[in-house]
Amino acid sequence: MIEDKAIELGRMIGQSTEYLAVKRANEALSGDRDAVALLQRLEQLRVDAQRMIERGENPTAEMEQQLDQLLGTIQSKPIYQAAVSSQENFDKIMARVNNWILDGIKRGAASPIITLG
Repeated sequence: MIEDKAIELGRMIGQSTEYLAVKRANEALSGDRDAVALLQRLEQLRVDAQRMIERGENPTAEMEQQLDQLLGTIQSKPIYQAAVSSQENFDKIMARVNNWILDGIKRGAASPIITLG
């Protein structure tokens, strides 16, 4: 029974405007070659900097400058802004869903009556 309810909840979330918006925004972002190249370069620099830190080294000033520049460039792109905004909206609805589930758990734990449906 719990599995059925979870599947139904997942189906409803998958049809929500928030989920559909984040899906469309991510597809658009993935289709933008320039944005993808910027994100890949940004991730590679981040990984390189993290490896340096793990070895006890500090990232170079040039690396930090490149990271800042790439981050500024990607953040200025409307397609990236749309993806971030839609993800934030989806995260908000998922936080609300989690709160509703926790509320249901608390109510269920406090209820002396056991229901199976």
